[in-house]
Amino acid sequence: MCETRDCQSQKFFELNQRPSNLAESIDLMKEFVEKHMAAKCKIALVTSGGTIVPLESRTVRFIDNFSIGSRGAISAEYFLLNGYTVIFLHRRGSQEPFQPHLQHTNVLDMLQIKDKHVVVSSNHESELLEVLTMYQEVSERGALLSLDFTTLSDYLHLLQCAALALQPYAQSALLYLAAAVSDFYIPSNDLPDHKIQSTDGPLDLQLQLVPKMLRPLTHDWCPQAFVVSFKLETDMALLIKKARQSLNNYCHQVVIGNILETRKNEVVLVTPTDEEWIRLTDAELQSGVKIEEHIVRHLIQRHAKHLEDKTMS
Repeated sequence: MCETRDCQSQKFFELNQRPSNLAESIDLMKEFVEKHMAAKCKIALVTSGGTIVPLESRTVRFIDNFSIGSRGAISAEYFLLNGYTVIFLHRRGSQEPFQPHLQHTNVLDMLQIKDKHVVVSSNHESELLEVLTMYQEVSERGALLSLDFTTLSDYLHLLQCAALALQPYAQSALLYLAAAVSDFYIPSNDLPDHKIQSTDGPLDLQLQLVPKMLRPLTHDWCPQAFVVSFKLETDMALLIKKARQSLNNYCHQVVIGNILETRKNEVVLVTPTDEEWIRLTDAELQSGVKIEEHIVRHLIQRHAKHLEDKTMS
C-alpha cells in the first residue's frame, strides 16, 4: 500500500487520465529546451491560471477557482523582456503574455474600416504598436512556448513532463509556479459516467486531498532547478509561518506569500535565510505599474546569485 507522499503522487498519475495531446506537448518541450540550451539562453517555466476539478467523467459540472492567470501572464512577459525564454503552462482561455495590456479595451474598438481595409484607430495606434513590438520581438527569437491545460489532472501531468524536460538545465532553470492548483479532487474512478441529476436530491461530495507535487518536483523531476512557489492566505498571522513550512517541507528556494485582498499591491519573498517585502508606492499604483515587474526583477537577481554560489561551491 502506498503510504508516503511520493508514492501518493505516483499513484495520482497512474489513476488519473493523461491529456490526449501529452505526447505532442512533450515533443514540443523537448525541442524547445534543446534549441535554447544550445544557444545558452536563460529559461523559466511559468505556470498560470486555475485548474478545474470535474464532478463527472463527461464533464458538465466542475469545481473551479477565481484565477484568470493575470499574475502568471504578466510575470512571463517580464521574464521574456529580461532575456529569458519561457515555457508557459496556462489554463485554456486564461490570460497570456502581452494580453493584459489590452484587457480593459475591446479589441474591436481599436479597429476601423477604411476603404474596405481594417486599420488601427489613431487613438489606439501607439498603445497597440508598443505591445505588438514587444510580442513580435519575442516571437522572432522563438522565446515563448505556450501549452494549455484545463483540468487538475491535465496540469499535473504537464507540470511533471515540463520539469523532466528541464532537468538538463540543472540550476539554470527557474520554475515559477503561479498556477492556482486545487487542493481537493475526485479520483477518476470515482466519477459518475453521466451528468449528475438534480432530481436525485442534494449532492453529497467526497473530495480527496491532492498529493503535494512540490516534493517530487524538487527531489526527483528537476532537483537542481531554482524553484519559486506561491502561498495565498487570508490571515496575515499565518502567512510567514505557512511559507516557512513550505520551504522546510520541500527544500526549494523561494515562497512568494500574498494576502488575498492586497495581492496586487504587496507580496513577501520568503527564503531559507530572509524575508523581503515588495510593495508598490502610491505613485506606482497611480501610474499603472504592475507588482510582477518588481517580483521578476528580484527573482532574476536571486537566480543569478544562486548560479554564482553554485559555480563557486
